[in-house]
Amino acid sequence: MKKAGGLRKRWLINTIGVVFALGLACVAAITFSFAVYYYNGMESDMSYRAKTTVDYFTNHINHNYNEYYQSCINYANTFEGKNQIELQFIDANGKLVATSFGGWAEQVSLTTDIQEAVTLREHRSYIGKDPITGERIIAVSCPMIYSNGEVIGVLRYVTSTRLLDKQITMVAVYALCALLVVMVILLLSNGYYIRSILIPVAEITEKAKRIAGGSYGIQIQTHYNDEIGDLANTINEMSVQINQNDAMQREFISSLSHELRTPLTAITGWSETLLADENLDPETQRGMNIILRESRRLTGMVVDLLDFTRLQDDRMTLNIRQTDIRGEFEDTVFMYSSRLSQEEMELVYIENDQEIPEIPCDPERLRQVFLNILDNAAKHGKDGKRIDASLVHENNKIIIRIRDYGPGISEDELPLVKKKFYKGSSKARGSGIGLAVCDEIVLRHNGTLTLENAEGGGTLVTVELPDMQ
Repeated sequence: MKKAGGLRKRWLINTIGVVFALGLACVAAITFSFAVYYYNGMESDMSYRAKTTVDYFTNHINHNYNEYYQSCINYANTFEGKNQIELQFIDANGKLVATSFGGWAEQVSLTTDIQEAVTLREHRSYIGKDPITGERIIAVSCPMIYSNGEVIGVLRYVTSTRLLDKQITMVAVYALCALLVVMVILLLSNGYYIRSILIPVAEITEKAKRIAGGSYGIQIQTHYNDEIGDLANTINEMSVQINQNDAMQREFISSLSHELRTPLTAITGWSETLLADENLDPETQRGMNIILRESRRLTGMVVDLLDFTRLQDDRMTLNIRQTDIRGEFEDTVFMYSSRLSQEEMELVYIENDQEIPEIPCDPERLRQVFLNILDNAAKHGKDGKRIDASLVHENNKIIIRIRDYGPGISEDELPLVKKKFYKGSSKARGSGIGLAVCDEIVLRHNGTLTLENAEGGGTLVTVELPDMQ
């Protein structure tokens, strides 16, 4: 399911995320377009008003200054749009002559549009903060030119952008709401689409894991006639083919193992018979010992192969009975120690005074487990020249520990050593199935078999069996 979650996350980032980013860009573009439209519209309207009013006052400007000022005051007092726009008459020195808000000869906020209108003799605009109040404004100034060509002042319209900004903010809010509605619809529709992919993919993944775990031959039920259906059908065909190949492999191994047992039994028997002859010369005796040792090794491999095929076919049965597990383990250790002494290795049994209860188990199969572990310890830890073995009763469990003093197992290989046919980087001879068989035998006793690197070097194998009391 983690992979499904990862697929959902990538889908959201790569699809929904991109759409959301584009949507935000569209919202920004719409808001900017409306802002430009509103501001330009307001500026154009104020410019038109200013030019029209200046044309109206041209007739009055041709009279004396007193008439001009009085006309300005009268016009400002009767200005109809005073609630939205302020009308100002400003002289060439920047003094306020009249305003629709009232006042006479007061100082006005000197923004750039006033001086530019006087200097350039054409209407100019200003959009920004009022130097006095700090409020954002739009201002348009038109020069008022006397009949002799002198600029005697400017007519200026000023208004706050508060209402414009509020309208622009509402546009942005509406656009964002529309984007959110679109995103919700997109998420719901895509959620259904993603589930239509993830659910069958999760089913296929679960079945594929079971196939990888050894459940060959199982089939994936699919109702999709698309790429997912093709994938399921391909995995089904693979599962069937693997099951057939695995069955052929098990049958071949079983048949070969049975065929090998007869000649190996004969070789072992005749080797023992010939070695019983005291008249053998040393060279012949040495050769016969090699033949006997190798035939026994091959016999052990054949036994492992037969046990492996029984496990694969679920034909291995346990002969459970109450057993003195300490006695079985000690007998195995003492028997194996004499063999190791010939190879100049020491097998140390760490005794204790604990009362070890009898447990229900198959003593023959557990003896097979102990021998296999000891044999692996001798093969892979022979450089350490020593093997430690112990048996204790802890936490309602019988715990057997076997430790060698060899090079140990690399951390990368530890999780794999119990898998069938895995031999790792070790150069020691073996089939790679002994530990897999041992692990299965221990599991069938409701126990656990673990391997780890011991402190100070070497490998520690631990077998835990429930005491069943």
